[in-house]
Amino acid sequence: MSENALKWTEQVVKNQAKPRSKIKIERRGKMMTLICIALMAVVAASIFIFVASKGLALFFEHHASVFEFFTGKDWNPSKKDAVGNPVAGALPMITGSFAVTFLAAIICAPLAIGGAVFMTEISAKRGQKMLQPVIELLVGIPSVVYGFIGLSVVVPFLREHVSGSGFGIAAGTIVLAVMILPTVMSLSVDAIRAVPDSLREASLALGATRWQTTYKVVLRTARPGLLTAVIFGMARAFGEALAVQMVIGNATVMPRSLFEPASTLTSILTMGMGNTVMGSVENNALWTLALVLLLMSLVFIIIVRFIGRRREAA
Repeated sequence: MSENALKWTEQVVKNQAKPRSKIKIERRGKMMTLICIALMAVVAASIFIFVASKGLALFFEHHASVFEFFTGKDWNPSKKDAVGNPVAGALPMITGSFAVTFLAAIICAPLAIGGAVFMTEISAKRGQKMLQPVIELLVGIPSVVYGFIGLSVVVPFLREHVSGSGFGIAAGTIVLAVMILPTVMSLSVDAIRAVPDSLREASLALGATRWQTTYKVVLRTARPGLLTAVIFGMARAFGEALAVQMVIGNATVMPRSLFEPASTLTSILTMGMGNTVMGSVENNALWTLALVLLLMSLVFIIIVRFIGRRREAA
C-alpha cells in the first residue's frame, strides 16, 4: 500500500508541475517575442535618428538653405555661394529619381498585371509553368547584372537607334522596369487570387463573358491590392542604386530629355560617399540625400498602409 500511495503522490506532483512548466514556457516565449520586437524598434529608430542627425547637419552646421536644396540646380557642396552657404541644389537628382521611378512603374504595371491575369484567370496551369520560372529567375539576378546588361545592350541600342549617347533616364527606366517586374507580378497574382470565386460565379451566372468578368469584376475588386503591388515596385525602384548608376550617366544637371545623361539620389550617393571625409560639407550633403531617400521610403510605406486600410474597410 505504501508503494501505491507513493506512486500516486508522484503522479499528482507531475500533473501539477506540467501546467506550471507550460506557463513558464509561454512566459518565456512572450518575453523573447517582446525582446525581439523592442530590438527591431530600437534598431529602426536608431537608423532614422542617425541619418536625420547627419542629414540635418548640412542646414544647422553649414547653414545651407533648405529652399535652395530642394529647388537649386547646381550641386557642388565644396563651393560657396555669394552669401557663403554651400552650393547644394538637389533638384536634378530628385527629378531624375522621380522620373525613373514613375516611368518604370508605367511600363511595368501593364506587363505585370497582364501576366498576373494570364496566370490566374486565362490559363492558370500553363501560366504557372511558363511565367513562374521567369519570375524566379528575374528575382534571383543581382542588380549589378541588370546594370551590366543595360550597359552592354540597352545603352548601345539607344545610342544607335534613337539619339544621344545612350545614357540617360530612358536606359535607367528600361532596366528598372525589368527589375521590379517580378515584384509587381507576384503581388498582383496574390491580389487577384484573393478575389472570392463567388463573385466570378455570380458574374458568369448573370450572362457576363469571361473577359467582362475579369475586367469589370475581378480587376475592380483586386484594385487596392494591385495598387499596393505597383507602389511596392516603385519603392524598390526609387531606392535602386547600382543598376541605375551604370546606365543613367551620373550628370548632375536638370534632365531636358530622356536620352541625355542625368542622375538620381542613389547614383550620387554611391559615387560620392567613399570619396568624402566624415563631418565635411560634402559628406553631410550626401547624408541629406540619404535622408530624403529615407523619408520617401516612409511615404511609400504610409501610402501602402493607407490603401490596405481602405481595402479592409471596403
